[in-house]
Amino acid sequence: MFNIGDKVVYPMHGAGIIEAVEEKEILGKKRKYYIMRMPIGNMKVMIPLKNVEEAGLREVISLDEVDQVLAVLSDDISRMPKNWNRRYRANMDKIRSGDIYEVAMVVRNLMLRDREKGLSTGERKMLANAKQILISEIVLAKDLEEKTAEELIDTAIL
Repeated sequence: MFNIGDKVVYPMHGAGIIEAVEEKEILGKKRKYYIMRMPIGNMKVMIPLKNVEEAGLREVISLDEVDQVLAVLSDDISRMPKNWNRRYRANMDKIRSGDIYEVAMVVRNLMLRDREKGLSTGERKMLANAKQILISEIVLAKDLEEKTAEELIDTAIL
C-alpha cells in the first residue's frame, strides 16, 4: 500500500506522485483510487487500489539505481529481431514490464538503431514513449528538471 506523497511508477505511463486516495463511483461501482499526478505533462491518473499489484505499480528507483540505468544506456546495442514486427512486440513487452532497466534497453537500442538505419513511424513513437517513461522516473528519482533528465539520457547513449 502506498501513501500520499509517495513517488511511484505506473508501467506504460511513467512516474508520478500519489496526491490523494479517493472513493469514486464509476459505472455504478464505488471504488477507492490512487490519484497520481504525473510531473511531465501535468496529467492525473486514477489507479484502482484493488488493481495495484496487477497494474505493476512500484516505487521510483533510488539514486544508486539511476546510475545503474545510465550504465545500461551506455552499453552496446543488444541483439534484436531483424523482423520489424517481432522487434516491436519484444520491445513493447519490455516497456509493459515496468522494469526500468528493460525500458532503458529499449531506449538505448532504438536510439542506436535510429542513428544507424532510421526507425519506422511505429518504432519512432515507441522510442518517444519509452524515453518519456524513463525521463519521468529520473526526474522524480534525482529531483531534476525534465530537460536535464533528457540530456542525461542522451549523453549516456554513445
